[in-house]
Amino acid sequence: MSHLYLVPGPIGNLGDITYRAVETLQLVDVILCEDTRTSSVLLKHYGIQKTLWSYHLHNEHKVLDQLVAQLQSGKKIALLSDAGTPGISDPGFLLVRACKQQGIPVTCLPGATAFVPALVQSGIPCNNFIFEGFIPLKKGRQTFFQGLVEEKRTVVIYESPHRLIKTLSELQTFIGDERLVAVCRELSKMFEETKVATLPELIPYFDAKGVKGEIVIVIAGK
Repeated sequence: MSHLYLVPGPIGNLGDITYRAVETLQLVDVILCEDTRTSSVLLKHYGIQKTLWSYHLHNEHKVLDQLVAQLQSGKKIALLSDAGTPGISDPGFLLVRACKQQGIPVTCLPGATAFVPALVQSGIPCNNFIFEGFIPLKKGRQTFFQGLVEEKRTVVIYESPHRLIKTLSELQTFIGDERLVAVCRELSKMFEETKVATLPELIPYFDAKGVKGEIVIVIAGK
């Protein structure tokens, strides 16, 4: 019977995948991957051999109708994210919406997502927060930062290493020097690091250090 499964991929450590996720990947007919090379490493680690189809930001519109047709024909398909949960700053929403419109069953498995461990281990209040994903590069960027000035909730964003210093500097311009900010990188990997400090401390620290890997920034509310 047709079914779409959303399967979270480990954010770094290959051990961070559930038994149920492995069982689901063994069950389906086809696995959709952001990058088949990345997914192949995980699948090989767990001895899973399946047909892999490429599904990513640049082709998700183009292949949408084809995938829905495959599901309607009775196929079981898993969407496996490179890292974290599909649809969270990753492709997935369009396919899920189309399946819901066509009455195709959809199940999202619980599992890894980078912002949750970053938020919890930051020590910054996590009882009330907002997640913004990757913030705008140009249009809407200043509006985003302006919104932080009076924001009382904790704010969580994703950032790339080559934009980290720029983003921290812009944060300092808008929210000042007093609020705590956590920079979490390489979560679940060998060189995992979470540094919590004020922006006047964080900016020179990471400017001198240099960083690699995906980054989660947790910003204390006003």
